[in-house]
Amino acid sequence: MQPIIECVPNFSEGIDLRVIGQITAEIETVEGVRLLNVDPGKATNRTVVTLVGNPDAVIEAAFLAIRKAGELIDMSKHKGEHPRMGATDVCPLIPIAGITMEQTAAYAVKLAERVGKELHIPVYLYESAQPDKNRNNLSVIRAGEYEGFFKKIKDPLWKPDFGPADMDAKRGATVIGARDFLVAYNVNLNTTSTRRANAVAFDVREAGRVKTENGKKVLDAEGKPVTIPGTLKSVKAIGWFIEEYGIAQISMNLTNIAVTPLHIAFDEVCKKADARGLRVTGSELVGLVPLKCLTDAGKYFLAKQKRSLGVSEKELVKIAIKSMGLDELSPFKPEERVIEYLLKPAGNDPLVNMTLRAFADETASESPAPGGGSVSAYAGALGISLATMVANLSSHKKGWDDRWEEFSVWAEKGQYYKQELIRLVDEDTRAFNKIMAAFGLPKSSDAEKAARQAAIQEATKTAIEVPFRVMEMACGSMEVIKAMVEKGNPNSLSDAGVGALCARSAVLGAFMNVRINTQDYSDKKYAEDMVNRGREIAAKAIALEQEIIKYIDEKFGI
Repeated sequence: MQPIIECVPNFSEGIDLRVIGQITAEIETVEGVRLLNVDPGKATNRTVVTLVGNPDAVIEAAFLAIRKAGELIDMSKHKGEHPRMGATDVCPLIPIAGITMEQTAAYAVKLAERVGKELHIPVYLYESAQPDKNRNNLSVIRAGEYEGFFKKIKDPLWKPDFGPADMDAKRGATVIGARDFLVAYNVNLNTTSTRRANAVAFDVREAGRVKTENGKKVLDAEGKPVTIPGTLKSVKAIGWFIEEYGIAQISMNLTNIAVTPLHIAFDEVCKKADARGLRVTGSELVGLVPLKCLTDAGKYFLAKQKRSLGVSEKELVKIAIKSMGLDELSPFKPEERVIEYLLKPAGNDPLVNMTLRAFADETASESPAPGGGSVSAYAGALGISLATMVANLSSHKKGWDDRWEEFSVWAEKGQYYKQELIRLVDEDTRAFNKIMAAFGLPKSSDAEKAARQAAIQEATKTAIEVPFRVMEMACGSMEVIKAMVEKGNPNSLSDAGVGALCARSAVLGAFMNVRINTQDYSDKKYAEDMVNRGREIAAKAIALEQEIIKYIDEKFGI
């Protein structure tokens, strides 16, 4: 996998969209970088920008953006609710795929060195890019903010890692580093009190609050303040008032969503706010979020209701948005805020995005694709969708309340098979198109002939493996179908039975594609092995279908 990193620079301008536009325009000039999101905030007077791409391209784009921000933003005139110290306040790099944190940190150092050397801006390293653990925490580095840095930067302990040890009055100083994925998340309260919001923030943030007795700080044996830890690990939080909305918020950074997921942070703030006589009215995400954050949240809130978790991805995201009030302050559009949705190439799945009529028309046309492989995959998806429906109906059946979790597990299995089979609908057609493209390669010279033949064989192998995967998934789905026939809501017995017919057809149809494509594959041992394995799967599917139909016939009794 090619290395991909994310960069999330925060610029100290959230009001003048012309300035923001000029900064982001610099990013878009760099090939190999994709600008995913621009999120300006008026109250904070700050814009969070998200870009991804290959590491060299990303740090080039970040450098250009930092340079342009320094030209356009005057920190001596900046006012905003968010802590800040520079025109480009912070610029983290985050490993996304095919790259380690250590490698990402090296790129952060490279960017920081260039900014200090070429732009003469004081730069501090943080998180994984900072070897000195006494100064790797962003909040510690930024303490004193812009106004206090003119003095702080002269302290030998706070000499910048790169650039001059003089505070730039116009551009300020910048913090560059490498970190894990961070979710910036604000929870809305029904109060205007910053002090009360801060009290809740101190209740939940990992650092907690300083312990006091009779209004004085309690010190330990070494004379250091004793702290009372908050309830959420890997969470930083403060309370503030947002004039734009007329409310106070708990502003949180979730620095490790594997330790404290989004939904746990939300629920804990609700609990602590309620204990202090406050109510949470909603929340907002700043920047982008991984899809898993929302699907996990959707499942969490469904489980609290004792409802089946085996619903579609779209439904899980919708439940997460509504449960946490992510759309209270402004519309929350998943297609614009979820990283995976933004990275997905446009038109990547043309078949599954068609209407049913359009898919049928395209299949019936004189084009050779989509063909039997794609139709088999779709038949399998329809079959397991019926069984998943039965599982969800059974989970919510009156009188079966104590069995909701049992059927929820089956429904989740069904969703897994459904998603994979849907993916394979377009994957099969792509495999066919790959073969056609290989046959179209030039064959004038011996070298071209050899390259063409190698490409044909590689494409043919893919065209064998994709329908074989359809066989595996469709046959595997019959476990869920059989369980729903035997255990599910009896009123939906025929639905599960139709699912079995679809699944068996999907297996046998895909097997035809496996066999026809193995005929043109040069590795005959591999081809024979795939056919033999396919026969075993086909036999199993036929046996399961017969068993299911026999059970249904006995239940019908006619």
